[in-house]
Amino acid sequence: MNSIDDTLSALAEDFDLLGGWEEQPAYVLDLGKALPPLADADKTESNRVQGCASRVWLVTDPQADGTVAFRADSDGHISRGNVALLLKLYSGHTPAEILAFDAKAGLERLGLPAALTPQRSNGLFSMVGRIRRDAAALA
Repeated sequence: MNSIDDTLSALAEDFDLLGGWEEQPAYVLDLGKALPPLADADKTESNRVQGCASRVWLVTDPQADGTVAFRADSDGHISRGNVALLLKLYSGHTPAEILAFDAKAGLERLGLPAALTPQRSNGLFSMVGRIRRDAAALA
């Protein structure tokens, strides 16, 4: 499995190939469309990410090999795309790898926070915070 930094580099290359923030939102929305929906049973208040404009649910599944798999869904298209992008970065890594990754710098490398409204950017970082909190609890 690639490191989180390797995945970030691949995403950054994809974003660079797309040119600018005219094509990049469509790419993020496509990531969201490809995200498998969560079962209604997983759309609980305890799985809900607080601080997002849309409702976002995140399920953390520790794996036998010490890695963590994340599943998520949202009722908002942009939030669904953003959480799908985060799952690409974080799923399949150990809690230590997740906690060592500088998410703020990584997302800024992609240009995401600057391209989002302040409210959506806050939501994105709320998702990251939840992933990091769950990883810390497993570490």
